[in-house]
Amino acid sequence: MASRGPNRKGGVTSKGQVRIIGGERRGHRLQFVDQGGDLRPSSDRMRETLFNWLQFELPGLRVLDLFAGSGVLGAEALSRGAQRAVLVEKSANGPPT
Repeated sequence: MASRGPNRKGGVTSKGQVRIIGGERRGHRLQFVDQGGDLRPSSDRMRETLFNWLQFELPGLRVLDLFAGSGVLGAEALSRGAQRAVLVEKSANGPPT
């Protein structure tokens, strides 16, 4: 896999890989398949902002991600205390649902 270069924390993230940035699984890396080459996972900064807004509401909730792609938003939500996450991706190249 080709390297994308340094991320915000100075580490290197490979193409086809995303990192959980907070919660119980912080630092855990998820692999995903991007056969079409057009999958763009949410950036660390965007996820950090989103989950900072939701931090007091999220624990115990059920999460629905209708454009799952790499699955990182659902995984991030689970890491931060969501009770359950349902990921839906219409592309045949997305993660299993």
